[in-house]
Amino acid sequence: MNSFSESYKAAGVDVTAGYKSVELMKKHVARTKIDGVVSGIGGFGGLFAPNFEGMKEPVLVSGTDGVGTKIKLAFLLDKHDTIGIDAVAMCVNDIICCGAKPLFFLDYIAIGKNIPEKVAEIVSGIAEGCVQSGCALIGGETAEHPGLMPVDDYDVAGFSVGIADKSKLIDGSRLNAGDVLIGLRSSGVHSNGFSLVRKIFGIDENSINAEYPELDKPLGESLLTPTKIYVKPMLALIDSVDVKAISHITGGGFYENIPRMLKDGLTAKIKKDNIPVLPIFKLMQKVGNISEHDMYNTFNMGIGMVTAVSKDDAEKALEVLNANGEDAVILGEVIEGNDGVVFE
Repeated sequence: MNSFSESYKAAGVDVTAGYKSVELMKKHVARTKIDGVVSGIGGFGGLFAPNFEGMKEPVLVSGTDGVGTKIKLAFLLDKHDTIGIDAVAMCVNDIICCGAKPLFFLDYIAIGKNIPEKVAEIVSGIAEGCVQSGCALIGGETAEHPGLMPVDDYDVAGFSVGIADKSKLIDGSRLNAGDVLIGLRSSGVHSNGFSLVRKIFGIDENSINAEYPELDKPLGESLLTPTKIYVKPMLALIDSVDVKAISHITGGGFYENIPRMLKDGLTAKIKKDNIPVLPIFKLMQKVGNISEHDMYNTFNMGIGMVTAVSKDDAEKALEVLNANGEDAVILGEVIEGNDGVVFE
């Protein structure tokens, strides 16, 4: 390729580094190819031909997000191969709440200086997230931003598009008092609340490697654990029982996210003793002297996704989720009222 600009490079942007990044990431992108992918990366648009077979009224469902200030930990640890999983997870876990199967993902990486090997490492995580969720990485953008951000910094965001039959969309409209709430365990803090996390621990190049008896690995490594992706087990559940509502527990914790899946006149009653609170959350509450309410209003506390099924389907739902790699738990039930979430 003859494309090269000495003047642009002198201004801080090396277009040839971008070309090398694309070459290095191709092997990662290839892992995500599924039926429906029409184009490879490098074109002006990512092409995907969806299969509408068996659907009466196909609906496209989209989600977009980033990883927030969690990315600061990747900088401090110089570990960039998992943050992309978080970017994918935050999008596809939202899409599955509507009962939609993710089809494809596109990423956007803004970086101070394009180091091809580093960009490829970031994309390897994005590809892994796509593999875990069964969707294709069909395109993206890497933008070099000299003068706008430090050379070692970057940010990652993206969006995903999924599909569902309109008659099978999940929106909580069929919820009833007496339905059972089931929780799917989280892998850790996931990708929310990291501004508070960093304040609690005073995260810097020294504290990032601190060790605590409550944790089985250093602090930074524990906190960088990727967000769990729930797509495949939830799709299996949707195929097996009547799933009435789903909530992804992200920023805002229990108090903000669970009410989003409830219709008017219903409340989620949760047995606090049934929540498998992870050690990292107990440690944060102790070190930061954070109130219990604020913990449940900020973090997932050990439950990354909540779903609701009828009482008659609860046992089968647990069986399906556990057979698909989830250690699911009964959290409580849906009751009458307009209190959002109540604990007992």
